[in-house]
Amino acid sequence: MSDGNGTTKHLVRTSTLDPAEAMHISHPHNEHSEIYLTRLSDPAGLTHLGISLARIPAGRESFALHRHTIQEEWIYVVSGRGHVRLDDHEVPIEAGDFVGFPAGGPAHLVRNTSPEDLVLLQGGDRRPGDRGHFPRLGKVAYQHDEGHMALMDEGDVQLVPFSAWLVKT
Repeated sequence: MSDGNGTTKHLVRTSTLDPAEAMHISHPHNEHSEIYLTRLSDPAGLTHLGISLARIPAGRESFALHRHTIQEEWIYVVSGRGHVRLDDHEVPIEAGDFVGFPAGGPAHLVRNTSPEDLVLLQGGDRRPGDRGHFPRLGKVAYQHDEGHMALMDEGDVQLVPFSAWLVKT
């Protein structure tokens, strides 16, 4: 499909993206979190996958150490160097490295440990019903509605089996 200019509405030319328009994100429970995200999947018309071009400034972290229950994530290092934390282990990463974060796998966090920006292509699936677990914070998170995340203490989550709801006769 052409947009009249000989290009397609499904094509995102990253060379024309304005870095000033990137979303500036910092996890509210990690003072070292700072990441700039430019969505690539949304303007390309993708709805089941979330893919972004990400930039983490020197000395900063991507988010907060977390793992997902359903959704998978990944990163591909475009440029720069840093470390990825997987549970209690840190692994160095550099341009050309790919790291997958499977659902239920190790808690993960990306750190820029170099003096230059760490640039990543990152993504994941958008399956509903996911829960994020933040082991260092003792919190669990889920999307409450379109504009809000519910973030609560892990100990406040009450798991009640469906069998408890059955009326016994």
